[in-house]
Amino acid sequence: MKLFKTTTICIGILLVLFTSACSKEKPKPTIKEVKLEGYIQGSSYHITYLDARGRNFQKEIKAALEHFNKSLSVFDSTSVISLINKNDSAVQADTLFKRVFTVAEEVSKKTDGAFDMTVGPLVKLWGFNNGKRVEVTQHMVDSLKPVIGYEKVHLVGNKIVKDNPKIQLDANALAQGYSSDIIGKLLESKGIKNYMVEIGGEVITKGVSARGDAWKISIEKPIDDSTSTISQIQDVVLLKNIAISTSGNYRKFYYYRGKKYSHEIDPHSGYPENNNVLSVSVIAPECITADAYATAFMVLGVVKSVRLLQKLPGVDAYFIYKDGKDGKNKVIYTRGFEKYLEKKSK
Repeated sequence: MKLFKTTTICIGILLVLFTSACSKEKPKPTIKEVKLEGYIQGSSYHITYLDARGRNFQKEIKAALEHFNKSLSVFDSTSVISLINKNDSAVQADTLFKRVFTVAEEVSKKTDGAFDMTVGPLVKLWGFNNGKRVEVTQHMVDSLKPVIGYEKVHLVGNKIVKDNPKIQLDANALAQGYSSDIIGKLLESKGIKNYMVEIGGEVITKGVSARGDAWKISIEKPIDDSTSTISQIQDVVLLKNIAISTSGNYRKFYYYRGKKYSHEIDPHSGYPENNNVLSVSVIAPECITADAYATAFMVLGVVKSVRLLQKLPGVDAYFIYKDGKDGKNKVIYTRGFEKYLEKKSK
């Protein structure tokens, strides 16, 4: 059984950043550290790996990410997922799509639908992917309920079968995590044994950093900032052969007529989630899994998530939430997560 530890803090945490780890060990002179960066999926990526030959895989990485988009990007009208949304009878689900759909379905079942690939129309209704702000009514939400629900979509062989042809699928809630996994596997196929891949804040690590120790990943304080220009480090984790994903409500939000709306939509109610969770960081063997559960936990809230984590071996989490009694930000995390936290000097 997983145990949890709680503490009170002044400010919480959220977005994953990264930096090389500190260590007493010195890198071998024959090993070269290669750092690559770029822009994909509407976000930046940063990749660091160790290679005796100092090879540059930027071209291969870019090609892999572009191939990934041709399967799972809803912004590409010719991608597999876009054609499925258009009910193109000729399109078949490829390996990438089937992997995402299978993981999404599994997480949806375990979270009682808190994670749901069909929530896209609600996200659009609330103006989080088109920038349109309207007064959303209960009637508007109810009108979309027939096309919301992961259990209304089925993978049969290489085909997606919908209970309602108007159902739309969106993989954004776990696509970046999966793309980090994909690039990690690409590097391994090139013989790279030590790397850190970050795409849109979703991180997968393997082996050690250039200093010979764990990769040092910093976690931000959850400061309300829709411009994404304010960044302060709250805490640090040290990772080897593990992934981390963080989700929260302090970057993707807006105010409409004096009320704050978060981008995390509850598929059941159809409304932006308004619980006391500020952010959650999830550690798991694969980034696709960490990414999906980070989204689901934001919707479920602390109590339900903590209960569910007891049944998820290999998955650990760190929650920042606002206490309803004193209004202070507090932290609760699994004992499994605690072992990754960098020890702070007194």
